[in-house]
Amino acid sequence: VALTLFFFHLGNAALLPLLGQSAVARFSVNGAAYTAGTVVLAQGTMIVVAMWGAKVAQRKGYGRLFLFALLALPLRGCIAGLWASPWNIIPVQMLDGVGAGLLGVATPGLVARLLQGSGHVNMGLGLVLTIQWIGASFSNTYGGLFAHHVSYSAAFLALAAAPCIGLAIFLVSVHLMPTFAETLKPVISSK
Repeated sequence: VALTLFFFHLGNAALLPLLGQSAVARFSVNGAAYTAGTVVLAQGTMIVVAMWGAKVAQRKGYGRLFLFALLALPLRGCIAGLWASPWNIIPVQMLDGVGAGLLGVATPGLVARLLQGSGHVNMGLGLVLTIQWIGASFSNTYGGLFAHHVSYSAAFLALAAAPCIGLAIFLVSVHLMPTFAETLKPVISSK
């Protein structure tokens, strides 16, 4: 889980700042208003998706939420990289809200299921979040190097590639580790 989230956030953290920089540099938009719009779109979407995700997790488990969140980011990066328009803000930031909302529900729940009965759930979640944020801390350097040396479009596509590695790790783990796959399923209530 931690390694998957490392690669997810390696691709995720720099996308919003680069989207704003790109829009100002390429389309001469008002940087402050554009950035405010990115935040409003993402946060509004995240609230709705997180509420929906909590209901889905109860019925279907955390696996689908985690998978959909992992798929949203490569799509987000591809839209930003392939559609050079200030209007790409709408789908790009709505997909950011989808990823954030689903991971916000799935990550703590999944870690709690993985470490259930160990007495180390908080420590485990802390470790997962630390590794996740290490990925995020490298994201601006990773995306920024592509933006500086190649182009903004190349940076967005490079940022879209990183979570694909995390997605591959997640899918391989599900198929090779039956106990991990079991934690993704819903908890069946005795009621």
